[in-house]
Amino acid sequence: MPGGSSIPDEAWEKFVQDAERDRASAPKEPSARARMVAERLRALDEAEARKSRAGRRWGKKTPAEPWQPEGWRTGPAWQERNGRGARRRKVWSVLGVLLAVAVAVIALKPSAALSWLPGGSQDSAGADASASPLAPETSRPSGAPADTGGLPTRKKPFTGSPADRWAAGADAIEVPKVSKSVRGVSAARIATALGLTKDFLVASNLDRDVLYGAEPKTALALVDPLQKDYLSDLRSALRHPTVKNDPTWIFTRFDPDKVELVGTEVRVRGRMTVEPGDLAGQARIRADYTFVYPLARAGGGKEVARTIVRRVVEVEVHDPAKFQGTEGRIWVYDLDGEISNDNCRDGDGFIQPLFQADLYASPDSSGEVVDPYDRSRGLDGAEGKCGTVSRT
Repeated sequence: MPGGSSIPDEAWEKFVQDAERDRASAPKEPSARARMVAERLRALDEAEARKSRAGRRWGKKTPAEPWQPEGWRTGPAWQERNGRGARRRKVWSVLGVLLAVAVAVIALKPSAALSWLPGGSQDSAGADASASPLAPETSRPSGAPADTGGLPTRKKPFTGSPADRWAAGADAIEVPKVSKSVRGVSAARIATALGLTKDFLVASNLDRDVLYGAEPKTALALVDPLQKDYLSDLRSALRHPTVKNDPTWIFTRFDPDKVELVGTEVRVRGRMTVEPGDLAGQARIRADYTFVYPLARAGGGKEVARTIVRRVVEVEVHDPAKFQGTEGRIWVYDLDGEISNDNCRDGDGFIQPLFQADLYASPDSSGEVVDPYDRSRGLDGAEGKCGTVSRT
């Protein structure tokens, strides 16, 4: 056809379609902003690579820091959050176990749980026999010690007694320190007298031979020989004891034909104090101690009975410039006592502990009921009285 197109319509249409497709797929030249960003990223990568190589040069691998921001789901921040959550779950699991244990302890032993609370000491709530020993007594107690359960045995003769937490033997008698004179009596002289007072208590109440009825020679030798009448009465009581002149008010003695001491320990609790005397040149020592003796019938009896003896000894210390006295001896000013769980002395010179059979056979006492472990109370002239004890 002259002047017309020589290309058929179908061929032209296909040509146009192919040209459009090729134009869409052809590479585009990046814009100036795109080229700037790409160059900056490439520079950062090269800088991190150089830093990594420099670190390895000194034998230390330095990881390259990523230039891209951390993803909120895939980056370390998300991992740390997961780690904290795992730790919280672990902590709550441990707390749950501890809470379960605490509930079990409270259910099985409420007294132990109460001892964890502020002010819930075992001493005030009733201590177990396995509790730690009591601290030394430094002042007059405010009341009787708490009651404890259990019966004494030959292996554990102090079970069920507050004495289970007391110190034993001569070491329980602590001599206080004196730093100044009292009523004109030097500190050195008072310190010497304190030591002699302890020796007298030990010789009178802890010497094993004396406990089995031997003559308390050491104790007698500690008394100032100038106290002739007093010493004469003591020796007479030991040779010919009577109800009125009973040596057990001064010396602890048991009849070895009837009873035997259980174990090797005697529990002791008390204190020594120093006070001014009545006159210038006089100081007074006051020793107040309770001794607990576990006993069984002679010949291997199984039942254990405890006798509690409280001694209050007052010793005067003199200024030698004003008063006569013998060096190395004590001047006994007064001596009081209380013997608990005893068959109300019949004048034979021995303490006679009561066992269950004795308690059933003897009539009820009409005397006052006392707690022999209550060191908060005074003796009030207990010597010569027979009463009932609330516990042994």
